[in-house]
Amino acid sequence: MRTTVAAAVGALVAASSTLAAPSPKFAYMKDRFKSQRIPVNFNLDVSKNQYNSSAYNLTDVPAAPTAKAPHKNVWAGLSNDEAAGVIGFLHNQTDLNLTAAADAGPWDNLITTLDILTPNKTETLAFLAGNASAPERYAYATISFNTIDEPYVEDFIVGPLPVSENTTYAPYSFRSTKGSSRVRNYDADSDKTYELFTSTAQEVDDIIEALLGAPTDNWDIWGIDPLWHEDGKVISWVGFWGIPDSVFDGQTLLPQGIYMKFDITGRDPSKWEFLGWLHNYVYYPTTAAFRDAWDKGLVEMTTRNAGMNSTWIGTDRKGPELPHDDQPPPMQIAPGGQRFSVDEEEQYVEWMDFSYYWSFRRDTGVRLWDIKYKGEKIIHELGLNEALAHSRRTWTRGMFGPYSFELIAGYDCPTYAKFVNSTFHANELSTTHRNSICFFEQDVGFPMQRHTNGVYASATKNIAFTMKHVSTVGNYDYSFLYTFYLDGSIAVEVPSLIMLSTLDIQSAYYAKNGEYGYQIHDGLSGSMHDHVLNWKMDVDILGTANTVGFHTVEPKTVKYDWSPVERNTMHLVRSELKNEANGTLEWSKNGKDMVLVYNKEEKNKYGEERAWRIMPHIGGAGMFSTIQNSTNAGPSINFATSPLFVTQYHDSEFNSAHPSSAYDPFNPVIDFGKYLNDENLEQEDLVLWFNLGMHHVPHTGDLGNTVHQTAHAGMIFSPHNYLYSGPQEQSSNMVRLVYNTSSGDATVDKVLTFGGQTAMGLFNLTAIAPDYYAYQGDENTRKFPYDPLHPYDDTESIV
Repeated sequence: MRTTVAAAVGALVAASSTLAAPSPKFAYMKDRFKSQRIPVNFNLDVSKNQYNSSAYNLTDVPAAPTAKAPHKNVWAGLSNDEAAGVIGFLHNQTDLNLTAAADAGPWDNLITTLDILTPNKTETLAFLAGNASAPERYAYATISFNTIDEPYVEDFIVGPLPVSENTTYAPYSFRSTKGSSRVRNYDADSDKTYELFTSTAQEVDDIIEALLGAPTDNWDIWGIDPLWHEDGKVISWVGFWGIPDSVFDGQTLLPQGIYMKFDITGRDPSKWEFLGWLHNYVYYPTTAAFRDAWDKGLVEMTTRNAGMNSTWIGTDRKGPELPHDDQPPPMQIAPGGQRFSVDEEEQYVEWMDFSYYWSFRRDTGVRLWDIKYKGEKIIHELGLNEALAHSRRTWTRGMFGPYSFELIAGYDCPTYAKFVNSTFHANELSTTHRNSICFFEQDVGFPMQRHTNGVYASATKNIAFTMKHVSTVGNYDYSFLYTFYLDGSIAVEVPSLIMLSTLDIQSAYYAKNGEYGYQIHDGLSGSMHDHVLNWKMDVDILGTANTVGFHTVEPKTVKYDWSPVERNTMHLVRSELKNEANGTLEWSKNGKDMVLVYNKEEKNKYGEERAWRIMPHIGGAGMFSTIQNSTNAGPSINFATSPLFVTQYHDSEFNSAHPSSAYDPFNPVIDFGKYLNDENLEQEDLVLWFNLGMHHVPHTGDLGNTVHQTAHAGMIFSPHNYLYSGPQEQSSNMVRLVYNTSSGDATVDKVLTFGGQTAMGLFNLTAIAPDYYAYQGDENTRKFPYDPLHPYDDTESIV
């Protein structure tokens, strides 16, 4: 290899000597390099072929390093025993009149979800500082009250834990902007409404079969979620969908273009009303009107999205095989073994100069806590808060935890990744998804730094550490990545794989609706919609007193003393965010603004604030909802009206939205807009709320999945004047090739590797080949009655 490098450099020098005479600019550069060829101040032994590197024998790979968390993980989710204790305790409260979830019907009260109540930051900071004991643990339980004419769901706080004679429960409204977590449930009778939907459809079975060209058992019907609220009425639109004749769950790609509209206000089925049929953009207010138009030949026959032989909805390989694609592709290995430490019991990680804790929540999946860099805390909390898919129909809060299934080694994560489990609690079950979170290092494919001149060529490997999980919510597969880099940067990314859905009742089926999306199949419209995912980042840069500053690059015309004319140049303008009245931010045109977070009292020796910068990283970073003042979602999606918000921290302002708000979106439990109430933002404890996502206008290349390359968004958080040099210079994984051209032929005299080691020997690829038959389902433990010794596996959710 050294001969190849030397030959390449020699060939380059030889080739340059045959070129025409250089311009004055190139002559200057040539002279500058020539002057550097004599290393006057280099204390190097430049004897030819001298190495200071060492080989790493693959037979001596050490065991994975271990870590011991410096303190208890106070953010950790409920244990199985804690969850069982809470559920048993609540069932003993006779005033709640609870029925076991396994036995509950639409007129029973039941516990629907259970999770840890994350302790208030004010309590946690005292514990982390060593001034207080660990905060007491509390759970919050969501209970659905269905035994009344106006059913509702409500959150309750239960604790302290574990359950004892001191444990109490009460409605939990502290983290609500309306003073209560109680939300009216307008869809408590889904069994009865489905009976109404099917009986109405059966009245025109003959028309439906003729329009669809298939018997009734080849199609399905289901309604929108959430329901619409119009003039005090609760409205459901119900569509007809083809049933795939294969294993692929592509039903969202098979809309039939026939819809029914119902008024399902209240709990008395006798007062529900059928409001009409919609087909091919023609609305029929009654079934009689629909049949009359059919009998008169006025109902147009249109192309259907058939489920029979519908291979186009699948993701298996199809089409001519690509050249050489049957050969094994390139892959990464970890010849030195695991280079990071994990304390699984406390859910704690250390990698290079970073450390953090993690937790797992039912609604939002993974969250990171107490992120430190070089021993200094920079972020208190980082995690997903809410998700939105929005066109004229709205979907919010994906319940990412229940659908964070086992990862696929070699595809989702490298085969050498470390995998851990995740657990959530719902419907009086504790479900563990095995191997659903992974940790791994990887070479990102380009150097962290590189440079060449007439004396040397140098480069530093760009090694990154990633924590990842994937949630499959309906037809959406969201990958969540938290990546840490040697230069101190932290990236948050969400690549999405989307099995195309039809989010809009009028632009799902292609019929005279080109303004709502492209026609992408025979009878299918690529219904345009927005994806907005909202993150919370509670920053603590050198303390909790922080300020957001803007360093703006602006053009300027200046008359200098040394110039006879004015000169056009640019300068740096500094400003700061004063209060929440200006806390709704957008990314500047041309990227001219640097958005920084810092403690104004902590400056470096040059007088610059030791800051961290937040900026868009990839794809749809900093996007927000196209639809403002949504007629479907109302104030429940105020978090999606801008790409970035800054608020003053309050224990009560914990989430940007509430999982129950979709029940009654115009009276949400949390209205994020109320967080922005003109409070001071200078030298305060600050929270940044940023949005990632995409404006999705599906095209033919999105069938059957929208791929990661385009459905990919990310933000990055990086040190800015925080250190005195690039921290990547600490890495031993760098090389400098010192060469000499004094003889006319370039040769490499010395290779410096700075203690880094080169892997040598044979690597056993067979040993790391994944066994896909070992892919596992979920492990479930029933909590009422509690049976911890007999969990059962349920693979239905992953097929």
